[in-house]
Amino acid sequence: MQLMDNYQRRFQYLRLSITELCNFQCQYCLPNGYRPNKDHHFLTLNEIDNIVSIFTELGVHKIRLTGGEPTLRRDFIDILSMIASYPSVRDVAVTTNGSRLLKNVHHWHQAGLSSINISIDSFSPHLFKLITGQDKLKELLQGVEKSLEVGIKKVKINTVLMKNMNDKLSDYLAWIKQRPVELRFIELMETGESQDLFNRYHLAGHSIELQLIEQGWQLQPKQALSGPAKVYFHPQYLGKIGLIMPYSKDFCKSCNRLRVSSIGKLHYCLFGDAAVDLRDLLASSEQKAQLKARILASLMIKPEKHLLHQHKVGITPNLSYIGG
Repeated sequence: MQLMDNYQRRFQYLRLSITELCNFQCQYCLPNGYRPNKDHHFLTLNEIDNIVSIFTELGVHKIRLTGGEPTLRRDFIDILSMIASYPSVRDVAVTTNGSRLLKNVHHWHQAGLSSINISIDSFSPHLFKLITGQDKLKELLQGVEKSLEVGIKKVKINTVLMKNMNDKLSDYLAWIKQRPVELRFIELMETGESQDLFNRYHLAGHSIELQLIEQGWQLQPKQALSGPAKVYFHPQYLGKIGLIMPYSKDFCKSCNRLRVSSIGKLHYCLFGDAAVDLRDLLASSEQKAQLKARILASLMIKPEKHLLHQHKVGITPNLSYIGG
């Protein structure tokens, strides 16, 4: 049995949010900081275990922990260890703002973490602080080096592309030339709370792609468990450059991932207009048959593509709500 929708897209990749809490104030997500929602009780370790168990039975081989900032959970290492204990999980990944990276990445690696995406929106200390509200660029870059040192097999840098702020390709090339990391430019996406920011700063990733091609970068073939990035490599560089362009043609055609929020709702799309609540079936492993049936049924309502071009952003108020 496998996860497949009406458009013959197969899903082997689960993005699992474990908290909405975040300690950064990124302009494109939580410019005023995280505001606690007293009605939200995040998934317990047991509930997360039941989610991982059912999705691996349904053919998921890659699980990425997201937030908010997932490493803020006190039981983060326990969650990593639990996921890594499933033999069918080939890739245990996390997306982090890097605030706890330098001091903890060796513990995470020992617990089973195999891939890490670190959000660094600029290599300029001034711009980094302006975008994120934090003066931690030096510490984050040290954390990247530490991640490579301890043996994390895939280290990626996420940079949300913002027009006239962090969109100069030349600012990044020297850094990735000597490091085996993938720097990924992610197009700024509109959410329910960011319309004005989107209109001011959105820039199509195609502008970066054209520069790469002109400079001799070559497109890398996609792998089965890869995310949505188009990845380019250059024979003179150890690092690679990825482009995530949700506004590009046919972006949704190769979708291979589903999302479960930190309160147990299955989202078939980051910008979908509905979600399927799984939480009432997560308390006990005895409810597996019902849980499996509900997940499979939900795929039948997954649309062919998002409607971002029409400024329809679904129920996502900001990226920390589901896990961007």
